[in-house]
Amino acid sequence: MDRSERGLEQAYWALRVGLGGAAFVAGLDKFFGYLAMWEMYLAPWAAGALPFSSDTFFRIVGVVEMVAGVLVLTRWTRLGAYVVAAWLAAIAVQLVTTGSFYDLAVRDLGLAIAAFALAKLSEWRAARGVAAAA
Repeated sequence: MDRSERGLEQAYWALRVGLGGAAFVAGLDKFFGYLAMWEMYLAPWAAGALPFSSDTFFRIVGVVEMVAGVLVLTRWTRLGAYVVAAWLAAIAVQLVTTGSFYDLAVRDLGLAIAAFALAKLSEWRAARGVAAAA
């Protein structure tokens, strides 16, 4: 492995651990609320459209985020990274519709791009024959 490939491997692992871990922790926190009061980020129109409470909604969101995080951290990194990218992009759009939290929307869009980059790095590694979890 040459120096540029080592750099790509380092980027892959940094994104994999960072995005997978962050998704899992954010999902887990939907059950405990130590990181944020998640309900304040839900657009009023979205809260009104839910057939159940926002608390139930965020627990469902938490499960989805934890599953996505586990996918990224295991042999399904590529799939998980695409899920995280789409999920974060959707969150960014939803945040914009609140009429505030534009800074968080920009951050989440940047993280979505990072997740997309992880998916592409996973494809590069697969083309080289490198095992996903290796």
